[in-house]
Amino acid sequence: MNYTGPVFRPPFEANSLLLQVTVGCSHNACTFCTMYRDTCFQVAPMEQIEQDLQEAKKLYGSVRRIFLVNADPFVLSADRLKAIALKINEVFPEIETIAAYASVKNIIDKTDEELKELRALKINELNIGIESGLDDVLHHLNKGFTLEEARTQLQRLNKAGLDFSANIILGAAGEKNSLDHARASAKLLNEVKPYLIFLATLHVDAGSPLYEELKAGKFIENTLGGNLNEEIELLKLLNLNNCVFFGLHTSNVVPVIGKLPLDKDNMLKLLEKGKKSLPEKVLNSRPAKGYEGAAIID
Repeated sequence: MNYTGPVFRPPFEANSLLLQVTVGCSHNACTFCTMYRDTCFQVAPMEQIEQDLQEAKKLYGSVRRIFLVNADPFVLSADRLKAIALKINEVFPEIETIAAYASVKNIIDKTDEELKELRALKINELNIGIESGLDDVLHHLNKGFTLEEARTQLQRLNKAGLDFSANIILGAAGEKNSLDHARASAKLLNEVKPYLIFLATLHVDAGSPLYEELKAGKFIENTLGGNLNEEIELLKLLNLNNCVFFGLHTSNVVPVIGKLPLDKDNMLKLLEKGKKSLPEKVLNSRPAKGYEGAAIID
């Protein structure tokens, strides 16, 4: 299998075959992220993709789930994605899901009919970095789309039958607007109805524009306790059916996972219990971050 540059995947894709169809990130300009800063965006040739699929066939025999990498393979044209999906279905007729990273921007240039065609070819469960339900936060993070564009495009996915997971970043609005961020994000999620919500805590990469703001005191990072309060507020306001709340990222101090609405009360209790177990000094701190943004608590 060929992999060029850094390769990332969501934690819930741990058992998926990773198939590289792009290199790097087509946007590569979010103010908090340096994951692909030194990687030029490229499109993998079909010959390489076909070779990788044949190699995977020899290695694994049967594959039911594939996750396309790198950062936003859904940026490819609908025709290119259809060609890749057709080849996957040819090599692995038993395939059930072809998932991928995607951006709101990637959806805009695809027609409703194209979205339905991609879904018919097993492309589904896109992982989308929405990050926030506040327009000014989206602008500050330089996501490349507005709140209205996010709402419109995600609802188009719903109409096409394409499921998606929504990434939300705790602390993305900083300390002052933390609860507003939770409330606005919950409102957007209730409207667009993801099948999974992937929650992580803001980790500002060294060398990123937001890191420079942080050092200069222009961006006030949320406290550990503030992020927990933000997560509790977000979860309280969610009104979704059959949606997984995935709060197991290493950056989240209190790990929770469950299905909404069935496990909502239990997850809230776990978050409250976790918050009470931490000393006030820790809750009021902004601890250093380790691997993947994990808080380093003394």
